[in-house]
Amino acid sequence: MHIEEIYQSVEKDFESVNQLISAQLSSDVPLVEKIAQYIVESGGKRMRPLLVLLVSKALTPQQNLESNNHCKLATVIEFLHTATLLHDDVVDTSNMRRGRSTANAKWGNAPSVLVGDFLYSRAFQIMVDMGSIQVMQVLSNATNIIAEGEVFQLMNCKNPDVTEKAYFEVIKNKTAMLFEAASHSASILAEAPDETKQAMKEFGLQIGLAFQLIDDMLDYIGDAETMGKNIGDDLAEGKPTLPLIFTMREGSAEDTNLIRKAIRQGDASQLDVICAAVERSGALDYTKKAAQNAYKKACECLEVLPESIYKSALYALAEVAVNRNK
Repeated sequence: MHIEEIYQSVEKDFESVNQLISAQLSSDVPLVEKIAQYIVESGGKRMRPLLVLLVSKALTPQQNLESNNHCKLATVIEFLHTATLLHDDVVDTSNMRRGRSTANAKWGNAPSVLVGDFLYSRAFQIMVDMGSIQVMQVLSNATNIIAEGEVFQLMNCKNPDVTEKAYFEVIKNKTAMLFEAASHSASILAEAPDETKQAMKEFGLQIGLAFQLIDDMLDYIGDAETMGKNIGDDLAEGKPTLPLIFTMREGSAEDTNLIRKAIRQGDASQLDVICAAVERSGALDYTKKAAQNAYKKACECLEVLPESIYKSALYALAEVAVNRNK
């Protein structure tokens, strides 16, 4: 199943989500609406809301989706994700995302942070409207953990001694948590059995891990035009991701010293040399294998679902996460 077919399987619901997003971005403050519209419409794949829709449709008979709560949940997830992007770009001083200037590059840091806050609060307003305390519990907990993950990553910046275990803790909290919350909350909304809820929670976690592992790998083999962001940004920010952690552990002393210095200084000026060292060490294969292991675990979780086009689309979505090139 191609990516287009995945989206087509929930096409009408996706249209409803897009309409909800547009309606919920309205504000009496023009700049709030302008920045929020800019970042939400900047060409992302919307994999997280897609995950909500697919899990909801896989678990819920069509007649029980009339409340439209699954579309509201998908909108909430997209708003939470967009808020984290706005805040991330300020923290990382990024100037490019998805091939466009970041909001902070266009309007400055202060408006970006405050509009991120607006999106967080609007997301919780929609949650209240949905009326599920369990969903709110999952999403409020996830939001808190994501914030902790951001701080933990900030603490690890420019530290070449970060362990592989600490790295996985960061990507679990910072990235995979929202994938986990998306699929878990969708299963709660569908009133699925406890075993299914747990499987959907684990499914989201594993594809989130796979997604971030591939993202970190692409920072050393991708290109800016394809990926829509500056290559080497992680290194320039002094982020010790898995490709670098593995290379420092398994590479030559010369390569290790070069990478340690680059991480400490947040210096991507020798990116080509470091990319060659990363490839030479086998770090790319190691990172890809870790992503594939997460993909396999994710697929095992889907065995609890009844056969449907939506189950097939979830398998395909997991494959997209691990085989993407941007």
